[in-house]
Amino acid sequence: MTVKRLSYDRLLCSVSLLLVGIGVVMVYSSSAIKAQEKYGDPFFFLKKQLLWMVVGVAVMVWAMYRDYRAFQRYAPLLFLASLLLLLLVLLPSVGVKVNGARRWLRLFGISFQPSELAKLSLILILASFFARKADRVESFLLGFAPPLVLSSLFVGLVVLEPNLGTGAVLMLAAMSLCFMAGVRLTHLGSALAAAGALSYVVVQAHPYAKARLLTMMDPAHASSKAAYQIHQSLYALGPGGILGRGLGDSIQKLFYLPESHTEFIFAIVGEEMGFVGALLMICLFGILLWRGTRIALRAPDLFGTYAAMGITFTLVSQAVINIAVVVGLLPTTGVTLPFVSFGGSSLVTTFLCIGILLSISRHQVARGRPS
Repeated sequence: MTVKRLSYDRLLCSVSLLLVGIGVVMVYSSSAIKAQEKYGDPFFFLKKQLLWMVVGVAVMVWAMYRDYRAFQRYAPLLFLASLLLLLLVLLPSVGVKVNGARRWLRLFGISFQPSELAKLSLILILASFFARKADRVESFLLGFAPPLVLSSLFVGLVVLEPNLGTGAVLMLAAMSLCFMAGVRLTHLGSALAAAGALSYVVVQAHPYAKARLLTMMDPAHASSKAAYQIHQSLYALGPGGILGRGLGDSIQKLFYLPESHTEFIFAIVGEEMGFVGALLMICLFGILLWRGTRIALRAPDLFGTYAAMGITFTLVSQAVINIAVVVGLLPTTGVTLPFVSFGGSSLVTTFLCIGILLSISRHQVARGRPS
C-alpha cells in the first residue's frame, strides 16, 4: 500500500459546484416575488446567496489545500467553540428568536446558525476519538460512553432551541460513525432504543412536533393548519409532471407554499423542472455518496476514513430527510437541502465539509488508476 499526493477529486468538486449552481437559480426563482413584496428588491435573497456561495467556495479551496490531519488537531477546539455557541444561542438576551425557535446568533450584522457548525465539529471529534481509540472501541466505558456523552450533549442543546430535525441529523451522524468504528451492536442497539424513547417524550412535549407526526401518519384526519404545508408541497410536485411547468413558472411560490426557498425548495424544483429535474438532483447526491465513500475507503489513516464517511453520510442523509419531508414520507423537520436551500450558515459549512473531503482525496491510498 502506497500513499500518493494526488489531484483532488474533480468529479466531487464538479458535482458540488453544479448543485450550488442549481441552488442559486432555484433560490432566485422561488424567492423573487416574496423578496419584492417584503423588501422591495426581487434580488434580495439571490444577492445574499451569491455572496455566501463565493465565501463558501473560498473556504472549500482553503480547506482542500490544507493537510486534512490539521483538522484532527483542531477538532477539540472546534468542538468547544461549537458547544459555547450552542449555549449562547439559548440565552434570551443573545440568541435570535425566529418563528418561535431560538436557533440564531447575530454578530456584526451577520446571522448564523451554530447548529450547522456543530454537525462538522461532532464528526471531527468522533472521527479523532475513534482513530485514537481503535483498540478500545468494543469497551462500553472506554470506547462507546465518551462519544455517546459528547453527541448527547450536542443533540440535547440543539433540541432545546428547539430544532428537532437537526438534532435527528446529529444523532444519525454519531450513530453511523459508531457503527463504522465497530462499536458493539448491543451497545448501539441499547443507545438507539433509549434515543427512541427520549424522542417520543420530546415529541409529546412539543405540540407542533406531535401535530406534524400525526399529519404524516394520518393526513386525511389532520387539521387543515397542520397539513397545510405538506399539502401545498404535494400540489407543487403533482403538476410538475415529467418536464415541469418551466423555470420561473411555479404557482406554489406565489405565497402558497411556506419556506419555498429554504426547507421546501425541492418542491419548487419538482414543479418547475419536473420529475426529470428532481431525479437529476437526486442523482447528483448519489454521485456525492459514491465519491465520498470512495475517498473514505482510500484514505491513508483511520481519521481520514471516519471523517470522510461521517461528512458524506451527514450530507446525504440530510438531503434524504429533506426530500422525504417534501414528498410526505417524513414529518416536517426544518432540515434544509444541502447546497440548494437558501442560507449562509448551511452553505459555507457544507463547502467546508467538501473541502475536507477533497483534502483527504489528495492524500488517498493509490490503488490502480487514481481517476
